[in-house]
Amino acid sequence: MRADNFRAELPAGYAEAYHINAGSGWQAAAFTAASVAMAALIIAPVLAFTDILKRAYAAGAAALLCMVLVGVICLVAYLILHELVHGAAYKLLTGSKLTFGITLAVAFCGVPDIYVTRRTALISLLAPFTLFGALFAGLTAWLYFANPLYCVAAVVLLGLHFGGCVGDLYTAALLIFRLRDSRLLMRDTGPEQFFYLPADGAGQ
Repeated sequence: MRADNFRAELPAGYAEAYHINAGSGWQAAAFTAASVAMAALIIAPVLAFTDILKRAYAAGAAALLCMVLVGVICLVAYLILHELVHGAAYKLLTGSKLTFGITLAVAFCGVPDIYVTRRTALISLLAPFTLFGALFAGLTAWLYFANPLYCVAAVVLLGLHFGGCVGDLYTAALLIFRLRDSRLLMRDTGPEQFFYLPADGAGQ
């Protein structure tokens, strides 16, 4: 099964069809701006059009400070877990060595020594978005009734999750709508993704 999910070397006749660099340059700046906008689109309407802020403030300053500290701890844990889920998907599908890291622009997990298939790339890209999106949405809905103070933290985590997935979602959309050739291979270094197609399909 794993052999069908990646290639150890780029097959003859393949050429680079597209390149994403989320670690530096204009693409990194664009992803950062889009991430902030996405997070704001999730967080601002919920806080503005529900009563959770009003109910949270009623908890008092000490409780608010505790919530902020818990929220920061959860955010750091989420950032780590997000990349581990990418890695778990890659490891399960390819068994290959993983690379983890962080730059000023992005935290990342990659498999730079192999070329993964389009299906493998999509599964790994969308695994954290799907898992944590469902988790944080469900947690937010439950806390709205159970504990409005911590619902605020959950809303912020939900928004930051969606914002943090902008790069993953862009790459997945690229594979779904533009790079649809089943022969496509992707090399994922973490901050950068290189997409390859046979010469007759390069540039599609």
